[in-house]
Amino acid sequence: MFETLKPVAADPILGLMAAFREDPRETKIDLGVGVYMNDRGQTPVMDAVKRAEAKLAELEKTKSYQGIAGDAEYNSRMLQLMFGPDHAVLSSGRVKSLQAPGGSGALRVGAEVIRRARPEAKLWVGTPTWPNHIPLLGSAGFEIAEYPYYDTATREVNIDLMLETLRQVPAGDVVLLHGCCHNPTGADLTNEQWDQITDIALERGFVPFIDTAYQGLGDGLDEDAYGMRLMAEKLPELVVASSCSKNFGLYRERTGSITFITQTPEQAAIVGGQAMAVARQMYSMPPAHGALLVSLILGDEELCKDWKAELEEVRLRIKSMRTLLADSIQDNAAGMDFSHIKRQNGMFSFLGISSEHLVRLREEFGIYIVSSTRINLAGINSSNVAYLAESIRTVLK
Repeated sequence: MFETLKPVAADPILGLMAAFREDPRETKIDLGVGVYMNDRGQTPVMDAVKRAEAKLAELEKTKSYQGIAGDAEYNSRMLQLMFGPDHAVLSSGRVKSLQAPGGSGALRVGAEVIRRARPEAKLWVGTPTWPNHIPLLGSAGFEIAEYPYYDTATREVNIDLMLETLRQVPAGDVVLLHGCCHNPTGADLTNEQWDQITDIALERGFVPFIDTAYQGLGDGLDEDAYGMRLMAEKLPELVVASSCSKNFGLYRERTGSITFITQTPEQAAIVGGQAMAVARQMYSMPPAHGALLVSLILGDEELCKDWKAELEEVRLRIKSMRTLLADSIQDNAAGMDFSHIKRQNGMFSFLGISSEHLVRLREEFGIYIVSSTRINLAGINSSNVAYLAESIRTVLK
């Protein structure tokens, strides 16, 4: 049987990580990995999470199955975090949310339910997008179409071409959008641009599918939720995949949720049943531990306050590294403008240098960057930023 299988191409990021680990240089820097690191180069467990774990150890009485939809309190509290506790949609009966195994699990469940509802729908994906979006969602059977998102010349959202394309999207098709902290570009939609896209979605009748994996890491918890809150208010249908990997630091716990907003409460009940049927066929039920921690944090006033303070520290550290790096490499022999790094949000930006520059950075200086030139700003710290900046300036001479 298995002799028919062919080798799978290695993930370029994983290959880069392996090369980084084998590099003996003490000055090496990994800007390819997609996790947050603090100023000591660590991906720490948040203090609020540690305290929630201690509390959970006292409260938890069983490891029995919790059900396909996951933890009910987690689902409720995540909805309040995403949309705000007073959002009208939460009391409309039109919302169904399920706990999912991370943002990837949420995306896949959402895709499978949409395919069941409208198998002929195309999925429109911005260029560029997170590399796993297309294989993850395309494997549900979608025909993938693309809309322009990022302008490599201006290093901003190519909003005119994006809107022009979205005005051609047929009713019933699905448009994937990043909620905030766009991966891989860092170029986010402004509130005005969210307004424009919402108006077009309402006019054309397509369904937005928002991937929100970084709420709180851009401009703030509420600010980063502007787009999905607006669409939940204005549109009859919306799908949102959310993740707690980054804003709670729960990467390995696989903690996420998939949320459907439908036209009527009756439709919400049906969609919820379909989503649970999909989940049952894929993984049966989601992991409990991370969701229980998130629920404890969001449900405890002191823990929630401390978590928000920790998250704000993370957000501000990334912002400071953006500014420090951009200012340090702005004066370069090639005359390249890197000010976009300061203007953008979240963990990622495109450096925008050539492949030859990338090879030199890796071979001469031990600086590891993926071929797209996406860099993880959270991989930069006060100890390595000067070396990084000098290395970049050197290869640009």
